[in-house]
Amino acid sequence: MSNSNHAPGHDAHAAPGQSLSKKIVSVVVLLGLPLVVVLGLISAYKSQDRAAPASMSEEAVMARIQKVGALSLGQAQVALRTGEEVYKLQCSTCHAAGLLGAPKLADASAWGPRVKNGYDALLASAMKGKGSMTPQAGGAFTDYEISRAVVYLANAGGAKFAEPKAPANAAASAPAKAAAPASK
Repeated sequence: MSNSNHAPGHDAHAAPGQSLSKKIVSVVVLLGLPLVVVLGLISAYKSQDRAAPASMSEEAVMARIQKVGALSLGQAQVALRTGEEVYKLQCSTCHAAGLLGAPKLADASAWGPRVKNGYDALLASAMKGKGSMTPQAGGAFTDYEISRAVVYLANAGGAKFAEPKAPANAAASAPAKAAAPASK
């Protein structure tokens, strides 16, 4: 007896599917094959001689990460400048041309009254500043170098001051940021 509600093709659903063993083989092939390939690549990689390339040597690595700059604490050892050198580097801007009332180098009439006040007064004016001249102490030159420049200027203007004596550690106390030599 046939059922009238029975649709054609219904028998296809009732047909037995793949067997369990075929399903297991399919899963093993789908998952196992990539696993075998990966394991093969790993063993081939490990079997090669893995010596470090030259770019990974300790010297090459250190060269790539070398210091860009260095910080040095303390003061540099700088040779002390003569009075004439300090004059050329620092004082000549005003004293060569007599700018802003500065007495010119070797102008005895301008230096005469200043020389009469003595070396100590001239040095104090240079260190602390006077008129338009800014204080020279604490700048690019040591106090000793400034004192040598004062003697150089005053003696060029007619004074007979003796060269000041260098302190015991004069070279060690020279500032690291000395001015660049003037070009001729």
